[in-house]
Amino acid sequence: MQLTNLNMPVASLLACGNDPGVMTTEQAHAAMQLHLDCTVDRCLVRRRARTTLVEAGKCVLDDQAERL
Repeated sequence: MQLTNLNMPVASLLACGNDPGVMTTEQAHAAMQLHLDCTVDRCLVRRRARTTLVEAGKCVLDDQAERL
């Protein structure tokens, strides 16, 4: 997927400190790829994306990840 197809301002996905708001699963997947080296405890974009994917049943967390 190209970033231009996300139907949201790409800039909202670039900075770890930005909360991009509600995401689709496609947007969340792209955000996870953009923030591959980030952790959910420090990166709002990755945290929001992970939550979106978990709620959609696209991602299953292990016991350790569920504590964050």
